[in-house]
Amino acid sequence: MTALLAFCSGLALAPGAASAHAGHAHPPTLATAWSLTPWLLFPLAAWVLLYAIGLARLWRRAGAGAGAGAEGVAAAATGVLVLLLATIWPLDRYGEWSLAAHVAQHMLLIAFVPPLLLAGRPLAVVAHALPARLARGLHHSLGAASSRMADALIAASVAHGIVLGAWHLPAATTAALDSDPVHWAMHGTFLASGLWLWAAMWKRLRDPHLGAGAGVVAMLAVMMQMGFLGALLTFATRPLYPVYAGRAPRLGLDALADQQLAGVLMWVPACIPYLAGATWLLWHGFARLARRDRGSSPS
Repeated sequence: MTALLAFCSGLALAPGAASAHAGHAHPPTLATAWSLTPWLLFPLAAWVLLYAIGLARLWRRAGAGAGAGAEGVAAAATGVLVLLLATIWPLDRYGEWSLAAHVAQHMLLIAFVPPLLLAGRPLAVVAHALPARLARGLHHSLGAASSRMADALIAASVAHGIVLGAWHLPAATTAALDSDPVHWAMHGTFLASGLWLWAAMWKRLRDPHLGAGAGVVAMLAVMMQMGFLGALLTFATRPLYPVYAGRAPRLGLDALADQQLAGVLMWVPACIPYLAGATWLLWHGFARLARRDRGSSPS
């Protein structure tokens, strides 16, 4: 975590760091495919610092592995690395020129980063980095609201679907490529909607009183939407995004092949976390039923 903090801070202060997303005249190379903006790097560095401090205090008081186990911390660190991959290097810059890179970036933000970050119990850990009075105040003011949001699985699923569908409209994609504020708003809504849906899923995994059925249906609905959008891109007979029809060839890509690759990425790899979530929910649900049956059976 400390290494990640130093990395983020160094990038933010690097010479030539720029936030401009629109207006790059030439396709990037791996050496130049950086999207450096303090608006992302400084909050991320602050979050990593708070998490590291909170984790150290928690484990010092309650023992290593308490609150957030080693697996959860490793997942959270992986989530930060995947977030950097999606927004800092290299997908953000390549996403200006390739629809496949743009879709890969979106799928990482909405499907992979949220469950990884939430696996590390970030709010509970960060609370230990704050003064006790402030932590209690935030818990009282935000705890009930966050709990209600985690209970609102249907609303989270609808928001997830709207964000996924709306930002993949050709006009919305073009607007995001032409404007920095729209571009970062797109990233923010992908990440926020993913966090909302996966927070609702994590609650159903951890709360033995909540059934698995609604969560499984939500995961399947998301997979169906992704499958539909992915198939639409994969089997289209012409490029559907005029902005990429002109840019992909400059990166050495056939525009239609680039679009088909984007569809496959949305159709197959992006569905893996949702399939895993639905499978995990079913396994937990059956395990709870088995324990209940054993407890109610006569000795």
